Amino acid sequence: MDLHARFPALSDLKARARRRIPHFVWEYLDSATGVEAGAARNRAALDDVLLRPAALLGEVAPDLRCQLMGREYPVPFGIAPLGMSGLIWPKAEQLLSGFAAQAGIPYGLSTVATEVPEALAGQIGDQGWFQMYPPKSAEVRDDMLERAKAAGFHTLVLTVDVPAASRRERQTRGGLVQPPRLTPRLLAQVARCPVWATGIGFGEMPRMRLMDSYAADLAKGPLPSTAHVGYLLRAAPDWDYVAALREAWDGALVLKGVCEPEVAARAASEGVDAVWVSTHAGRQFDGAPGAASMLPGVRAATDLPIIFDSGVESGLDILRALALGADFVMMGRAWHYALGALGRDGPAHWYDILVKDMESNMAQIGARRLEDLGGRLIRG
Repeated sequence: MDLHARFPALSDLKARARRRIPHFVWEYLDSATGVEAGAARNRAALDDVLLRPAALLGEVAPDLRCQLMGREYPVPFGIAPLGMSGLIWPKAEQLLSGFAAQAGIPYGLSTVATEVPEALAGQIGDQGWFQMYPPKSAEVRDDMLERAKAAGFHTLVLTVDVPAASRRERQTRGGLVQPPRLTPRLLAQVARCPVWATGIGFGEMPRMRLMDSYAADLAKGPLPSTAHVGYLLRAAPDWDYVAALREAWDGALVLKGVCEPEVAARAASEGVDAVWVSTHAGRQFDGAPGAASMLPGVRAATDLPIIFDSGVESGLDILRALALGADFVMMGRAWHYALGALGRDGPAHWYDILVKDMESNMAQIGARRLEDLGGRLIRG
């Protein structure tokens, strides 16, 4: 099967994934919060970034290699952490981490994934990033860090933009409950997705295993559909929390969800190694501006490396973010659309789409290196 003929873009992967994933799972993956205006602004902000076409430059052979936090990567993008990844597609954490190790790109494991760090220890190679939702308990925090480090994760990503559960109305209407369980309504949806159902199996539904190992005795009764056991442990972090985490973790430390220049400006003095500009893909606050529109202000405020996500749907979008000042781009949903569409073959195909799109568009604007992109920026 010629995958590029059948699935040349993310929209094609999304369309097939939607047919192969139960509706309640699709709504969890694809939804934002509120009326999803924030997600729309993420898209609009990227569309507003224009790059100047070039002519008469001869052959352009783009070089996609980059460096980030002292490490070299073949491309300037990776796989962002995504909660309940293994619910979206069977064994998603194993498939994505294994592909990342093979491709030489970062893989982020979420605190609220369906696998614990130890389960990926043999296959993430040197590409493991561990994303932390901050526990209130210093004992729990330090134990998580020890487990992540022992499993081979070298970069810690502290998510700082989730002080409370968002509402995510589409997710609620979809019928997902926490902890996940198959109600008669959801069983009917599963029956229409035999590949997903066979992969998940007929035992217990995927759960947040890392959180369960700490919070099993704290959850008293059902939780709201957009919350989970992790919220029983979470703190709303401040700079004191960052300082404590910096002292406890001896690897690279990234702050995820930074949209304010003043936060980015302070980060270096607090021992942070990179900041991650993100609006959580519109899943937390519907009143936020498009994430790309905040990149120039954050770039002007810090010399730290900047990672970006939110709204990225193509190689051109990656180039837009880099032109605005990002050093690296992470995506979460897109890799899962690819898994839903093509299973094990999905990540490699999505990677190939991104590389080909980046190379084509860099040739169009005469950018031979990623460092050339800023000079081709017209508006953003």
